[in-house]
Amino acid sequence: MSIRTLPLLFLLLLPACRTNESPEGQVNDLEITASVKSKLASDLGLTTVPNISVNSTNGVVTLSGQVDNAATKTKAEAIAGGVPHVVRVVDNLQIAPNAPATTPPPGQ
Repeated sequence: MSIRTLPLLFLLLLPACRTNESPEGQVNDLEITASVKSKLASDLGLTTVPNISVNSTNGVVTLSGQVDNAATKTKAEAIAGGVPHVVRVVDNLQIAPNAPATTPPPGQ
């Protein structure tokens, strides 16, 4: 490898070493994620939480996974939005296809 290719190689690899968050931001996101998971567990119950994945980046919380009904989906989004330092909530939760209907069929 020649001396001229070293600077070029360094410039090509440099962007791969950068993160989009400062160490402080990464710590805040870890705290946000832990707080959201804890609040979900206390408010929705421990049986629901394993089905919900929580990710936080720059204060934006993304919820994904499956829940039993629309009410649980709405409540999970509200819970996440109420955690300190959350900037926005992206709700990618899905209602499980085999979940029981929330209203009885007509005629019953």
